[in-house]
Amino acid sequence: MSYVDEVFDLVVAKNPAQPEFHQAVKEVLESLRVVIEANEEQYRKDALLERLVTPERQLLFRVPWVDDKGQVQVNNGFRVQFNSAIGPYKGGLRLHPSVNLGIIKFLGFEQIFKNSLTGLPIGGGKGGSDFDPKGKSDREVMAFCQSFITELHKYIGADTDVPAGDIGTGGREIGYMYGQYKRLTGLYEGVLTGKGLTYGGSLARTEATGYGLLYLTEEMLKCNGKDIAGKTVAISGSGNVAIYAAQKAQQLGAKVVTVSDSTGWVYDPEGIDVELLKEVKEVKRARLTEYAAARKSAEYHEKKNGEHGVWTVKCDVALPCATQNELDLEDAKALVANGCFAVAEGANMPTTMEATEYLQKNGVLFCPGKAANAGGVATSALEMSQNSERLSWTFEEVDSKLKGIMVNIFHNLDDAAKKYGMAGNYVAGANIAGFLKVAEAMTAQGIV
Repeated sequence: MSYVDEVFDLVVAKNPAQPEFHQAVKEVLESLRVVIEANEEQYRKDALLERLVTPERQLLFRVPWVDDKGQVQVNNGFRVQFNSAIGPYKGGLRLHPSVNLGIIKFLGFEQIFKNSLTGLPIGGGKGGSDFDPKGKSDREVMAFCQSFITELHKYIGADTDVPAGDIGTGGREIGYMYGQYKRLTGLYEGVLTGKGLTYGGSLARTEATGYGLLYLTEEMLKCNGKDIAGKTVAISGSGNVAIYAAQKAQQLGAKVVTVSDSTGWVYDPEGIDVELLKEVKEVKRARLTEYAAARKSAEYHEKKNGEHGVWTVKCDVALPCATQNELDLEDAKALVANGCFAVAEGANMPTTMEATEYLQKNGVLFCPGKAANAGGVATSALEMSQNSERLSWTFEEVDSKLKGIMVNIFHNLDDAAKKYGMAGNYVAGANIAGFLKVAEAMTAQGIV
């Protein structure tokens, strides 16, 4: 049995009932097979893959807090510090009822390669809780965040582990966490990113993941003889990534015709009104029914079991920006049938392996999330730099650095795919380019 297969079997045996983690490891190891087999003897002797797929540290803790009725609630808290070979652990905190250890491990594992691809000195980590901020008062959210960081603060720091936001964790939550960290430690340092602009946050951080997705997509199309201007784009999700992806896509001359949330989706043939979407989602924290009610051209579709939503709409480019495994094989078939020629992932692993393979086999340009959505963590690392220097860069400076990083990411993964005889396979290219840097650093630092 090959070393790759041995290690994957080991991961499944040692991490039962964690399908998302198994999926992430399988996808990475399969595309690394050609690299690993060329160095199999040394990697096996050093147990390099076993060390790569095993987190350096896993933290599980309880988070007790008091709701507005005086009732004590208890949630589960997680932080997986996966790999620090190239820098301090860096990765978001996800607050969502679906969060469990397997999901945090999948996200942390992906983060190793994503962070490596940025070219910045940051390692891979991820965390969160099964707490749901939806429908909670500001006081309840503060109570949870203060309890969560009271436990987590022992294990994080500006040069150790720098968490950020993710699904359910926006500026409000980061603010409460940062305040409590400062209160407990007496340190005013860049320990969390995604902070408010008045206390160490970076301009363009809010826009970064969505903007970065479009900068990479634009470069991918350009290198394949296409132009994003004039194209029709389908986007899933309506959170931070989706909103700013839509905004940047329209700035680049494309027309975005869909967005979605957990209850339904909107088709707007005249193009999504980003300002209205922001008002509904960022200010009112409301459902997309309110968007549809305020815009005559919009059609609202309630989400039904087995229905394929935004991916049934005719488009040139698809950008899944919602959550893991949201784009399945049937969706991929619908996209291909409707003439879609490019898919770039704005979320983490939103496309199933079967769908990814189908898209690639049918000639669709496909860029995985670990490359396409790296703009958020790249700008978080730029925020860390500004905090260390006690400086604040302009929006234009940060945006320019972000664009440069995303263009470089595409060329690095494109070059890696070509070097290993897989030209056009951007999944393999991203995994190989991210892996080689981490593997070299791990080897140089000895058996740790």
